[in-house]
Amino acid sequence: MKPIIQATNENDDSDEDGSQGGLGTITRDKQELKEPKMYKVLLLNDDYTTMDFVVAVLESIFQKSPSDATRIMLEVHQKGSGLCGVYPKEIAEAKVTAVEFRAQEEDFPLKCIMEEV
Repeated sequence: MKPIIQATNENDDSDEDGSQGGLGTITRDKQELKEPKMYKVLLLNDDYTTMDFVVAVLESIFQKSPSDATRIMLEVHQKGSGLCGVYPKEIAEAKVTAVEFRAQEEDFPLKCIMEEV
């Protein structure tokens, strides 16, 4: 708890609440910050989305290097899904929305999901 010093008028003999003038302390409870829940963002395999498009999505939306994007794309292709990253909820939601929007624009059925870690 961090004390806060509050000044009062030194010329008054008492405050409105009847206490003597001078300095007093007010204590505040310290708030504990919790770590935000984290979410995995995954791309799901399908039979129609091209590998080149998946690599492009990974590079542009998830800022992956060409080699990392290719590795993740192969994981999606071979295992059915691939981890794109782990993010706080709002960022994960934005990434999923961006992938689905871009896939729709290009007429690909690529799906992106998020799962709580």
